[in-house]
Amino acid sequence: MPVIKPTCVRDLKLRVNIADVVARVVTLRKAGARLKGLCPFHQEKTPSFNVDPDKGFFKCFGCGKAGDIISFVRETEQLSFSEAIETLGQRFGVVIEYEEGSGPSREERSLRQELFEIHDLATEHFHRAFRGDSPTGEFMRRYWQDARRFDLTIAEEFKIGVAAPTDDGLAAALLKRKFSEDALRQCGLFFVRETAVLGLGSLKPRFRGRLMIPIRDHQGRVVAFTARQTELTPADDPAHDAKYVNSPETPIFTKGNLLFNLDRARTAAGDGHPFVLVEGQLDAIRCWSVGLKTAIAPQGTSITENQLLLLRRYHPQVECFFDSDNAGQKAALRFLPMALKAGIEARFLVLPAGEKLDPDLLFRERGLAAYEDLRQHAVSAMAFATKAILPRADDASAEHRSRAAQQLFEIVAMAESSVTRTTFLSEAAGHLGLQTGAVQRDFETFLQRASRAPSSRPAPPAPTRTATQNITPEHELLLLCLHCEQLGKPLSLHLPHEWIDTSHVAGVLLNRFLAEFEHDGWPGRDHLDALLETPEEKTLVASLLFDAPEFEDPAKIAAEGLTMLRRRALQPRLRQIELALASPHGDIHADPISLLKERSEIQRQLRQPLGLPVAV
Repeated sequence: MPVIKPTCVRDLKLRVNIADVVARVVTLRKAGARLKGLCPFHQEKTPSFNVDPDKGFFKCFGCGKAGDIISFVRETEQLSFSEAIETLGQRFGVVIEYEEGSGPSREERSLRQELFEIHDLATEHFHRAFRGDSPTGEFMRRYWQDARRFDLTIAEEFKIGVAAPTDDGLAAALLKRKFSEDALRQCGLFFVRETAVLGLGSLKPRFRGRLMIPIRDHQGRVVAFTARQTELTPADDPAHDAKYVNSPETPIFTKGNLLFNLDRARTAAGDGHPFVLVEGQLDAIRCWSVGLKTAIAPQGTSITENQLLLLRRYHPQVECFFDSDNAGQKAALRFLPMALKAGIEARFLVLPAGEKLDPDLLFRERGLAAYEDLRQHAVSAMAFATKAILPRADDASAEHRSRAAQQLFEIVAMAESSVTRTTFLSEAAGHLGLQTGAVQRDFETFLQRASRAPSSRPAPPAPTRTATQNITPEHELLLLCLHCEQLGKPLSLHLPHEWIDTSHVAGVLLNRFLAEFEHDGWPGRDHLDALLETPEEKTLVASLLFDAPEFEDPAKIAAEGLTMLRRRALQPRLRQIELALASPHGDIHADPISLLKERSEIQRQLRQPLGLPVAV
């Protein structure tokens, strides 16, 4: 398999700014000389994920993850080392060079990479058909402009396409590119029988006679399609009656982990510009077309916790604007408790009483002014929930109000902040016409009952112990080798190999690094890739390099580390000798005189001060 040249890897790291890599996934904000954001590797509400553009490293002080541009892409996109480098090279225009002088073959590419490429080609294929002079293209452009009332510029921007009513050659084009059988079977664009021999006749198009809307992940990569039914949809389409048909889930597409238009909206969201959650893709495109750039949509009305956690990375405020029909209101009510659990601050955009327009129609008719009017009358989470649960609170009986309060308690309990809970309870009491104190007491009773009830939820996992939490002498000496490289050679000459505990990562690396120093093969801390063999080793080194410690006397710290290792190595033998001398009738493998001499020598070594002859 072709091997990427080490010089190419070093060049890639020098040319690509880690902030540009991370910003595709995490919203970063300036924090002194560094950048901070919400960690993409674990759930958090307070940013602890740090990026140092000067050093080229990231580190999360919450979960302990650390690394460089390559490890970040590997972790976030589930790629191998070579795939991550190739992805970065393609993304930032850096030519990747191989030892053998040739890149990987088609068979050596990962399935995920193939699926991304297939979807890029399919997007262009459908979009060309939309722009083409064929009857299908002309029909779909009229449908887009006349029925949907969108400009062609928006179709160009979102790469709107059309799947022809009959086979339009997509399968033939992909077969010609020699994609793997696994990729063609799993891309979701075709119906393929499991027992069928893969070929042009066995790849039946999943989408026919439909308007094709590309679905992109939060990094902007096409991973699926939503297909809108039209008059061209043939009668023999297995899903003919379905207004919308989505791609099935694939290795690159899980609908519960994706929000439509988030790749664009995340760059516009910020203070004063919350995300606007609408029901469908065309609603989000309509919002974008009138200038509302923060609109996003789930894949269907059922929002998931994973989608909200993804959203929370970029901005914690969301305005929910679903259709005013029963289905839309129920979807909005399902959204609220999950939003509270994820740390999302939610408000609801509601139409005046009696109006039944959906977001698409509203913005089509009134443009961005409609959004500004809606914001002026936006309602809080509790006001919306109370109205949805008990529409006529003023006329409700005490029993109905009590039942409504219990439903509201289930929502309020999702909020982790005591301040948020207290505020919500007070607001709910006002909307229900109840005394705040009584509502708060009932809520405490509700929590007590909930805590006693058997839970089907699995216990939360124990916190992961990171390498940096396990501080050992090897860890301290490794830190010195990385930040005070002039100490490496003296340490290699004064520290016997057998003193080092290689049962943990820091010991393994210290042993390996000192061997390089001893034989004058140390490549420098900026070129350690060849010396790091496992992800754990790379994470530890990145973590140690991220923060430059301030050593008042590095040589003294090194001597203290050597002293600790010497004591740890020699004292167990000293205790054995003491026990043997104290039990003269025990099983002694050496005579007492030899033991006394050995004890004296060990004691002498332990008393002898250690120092490193180096100027630092």
